[in-house]
Amino acid sequence: MKSRCSKGLICLLVVSAFTIAARAKEPVTAKHGMVVAQEPLAADVGLEVLKAGGNAVDAAIAVGFALAATHPSAGNIGGGGFMLVRLANGRTTFLDFREAAPQKASRNMYVGLNGEVTRESIFGWRASGVPGSVAGFEFAHQKFASKPWGELLAPAIKLAGDGFIVDDAFAASLTERDSNLKLDPESRRIFLRDGKPYKAGDRFRQAELAATLARIAKNGANEFYRGETAKRLSGAMAAHGGLITVEDLNSYRVIERTPLTGDYKGYQIITAPPPSAGGVGILQMMGMLASTNYDAAGPDSPAAVHYEAEAMRRFYADRSEYLGDPAFYNVPLKELLDPAYLAWRRETIDPSRATPSELIGPGLPKSFDARVFWRENEETTHYNVVDGKGNAVAVTYTLNDSYGNGITVPGLGFLLNNEMDDFAAKPGEPNMFGLIGGDANAIEPGKRPLSSMTPTIIAKNGNLFMVVGAPGGSRITTGVLEVILDVLDFHMNPQDAVDLPRFHHQWKPDVLYLQSGFTPQTQEDLKKMGYQIKPTEGVARVEAVVASGGILQGGTESRLHGKASGY
Repeated sequence: MKSRCSKGLICLLVVSAFTIAARAKEPVTAKHGMVVAQEPLAADVGLEVLKAGGNAVDAAIAVGFALAATHPSAGNIGGGGFMLVRLANGRTTFLDFREAAPQKASRNMYVGLNGEVTRESIFGWRASGVPGSVAGFEFAHQKFASKPWGELLAPAIKLAGDGFIVDDAFAASLTERDSNLKLDPESRRIFLRDGKPYKAGDRFRQAELAATLARIAKNGANEFYRGETAKRLSGAMAAHGGLITVEDLNSYRVIERTPLTGDYKGYQIITAPPPSAGGVGILQMMGMLASTNYDAAGPDSPAAVHYEAEAMRRFYADRSEYLGDPAFYNVPLKELLDPAYLAWRRETIDPSRATPSELIGPGLPKSFDARVFWRENEETTHYNVVDGKGNAVAVTYTLNDSYGNGITVPGLGFLLNNEMDDFAAKPGEPNMFGLIGGDANAIEPGKRPLSSMTPTIIAKNGNLFMVVGAPGGSRITTGVLEVILDVLDFHMNPQDAVDLPRFHHQWKPDVLYLQSGFTPQTQEDLKKMGYQIKPTEGVARVEAVVASGGILQGGTESRLHGKASGY
């Protein structure tokens, strides 16, 4: 892959000074395997599994458990997520181990006597959905792995029991969340020392987590859902007014789904189906952009930003009406992804002016009976693994908020998620971001809340080409889209692509969010086109691997703390 886009000097003129400086960091290259993760120790764990002869799924399982020890703000065994797999023979599958609402959950459980939404979906024992991560990793192990289960958990057990040296990023995350962690006695004991966050250079140990992981290594997922861990978890829930019961844990199941697929300029896009909205968004937005010349002036040019933002705006309008958990709501995927429909949406884009969001609505001519828009926190984590045979795995999983609901299960050492906040707590009412929630994402027992998580794999001519994904809440989908386009259309390597400043438009509010690094002239041109611009610290945190010419290239954002490990 070239380090600059194919449009020549005009492309270089429109990228920011930040991006040009960031190109001093080259992508990590390798021939035999690559792991890109948002925490360096976990990335190295995955690499060691590959070096020992493990395949991409083996490494992904080991990384997932390692992150539970080294990246507790988002890595987890108390949360859930998605795994997208593409084997070297072209076979693909999507594992949904998203958290589920407990059977005691009810539609208005977070609405107070005054009719207002309480904070119980974020804080406290009632905020947690039934965790899926352990079940998800075991399901993947049984179908695709080559290494023994216990061997894959061994690095996480060691990192938790022996501890590791706290780095600046971990110390900063503890400092940021210490006020929440202090509220729970067990979290305060484990994550704070003498009531204060650990500092960089300190050794951090988690004996209870190590013991829990050791039992899971010995007894499999059955330990978490039916064994001693399940009994302790359900007992703690009962003692503190939580919802999750032994029956909820016993009945949890991983769902294997067919990935969504689409074609874009000769590339095959393989991405997440519902209950993620991300894959629909990727395919819709790429479909709207496919027959435009949006890329003529280079990446992050006013024209490129305009066309991409208008495609984003139209997807988010559709998402507000037509998406939900497919087990509870008939998602109109065929209609949403129909080429004729996307061509019509494309025709409504004015080449030189922003379309006010008030003039855009959900676009299908057929009426559907539910609306959905949800809030999703940004403290998720994503990682990619590619092995020497061409097997590829993209995993995005989460506790929802940073350190979940802040509660550590006594004696078990893991944090609980606050994933129930991803439901529409009060259908029909805007949430704290002004986004409307409706019946399709209302709380129901056993239901899985909608997500923006967008693990994506791209192939070309039958061969693996790219693996990509991100955390970042509702901005995940737009962040992943931009990095894909930077690689496919602007011919950037993955390091340059993830370092390029990004932007985000979500229909409502009618605001174009720009990350630092856009030139003043670009911002002025966008304002003249009718955009209301607001600065933002970030748009997702994208990790990417590109396979080209027998070489793997890994990219992780220079402004953040991840690592690409390859050999």
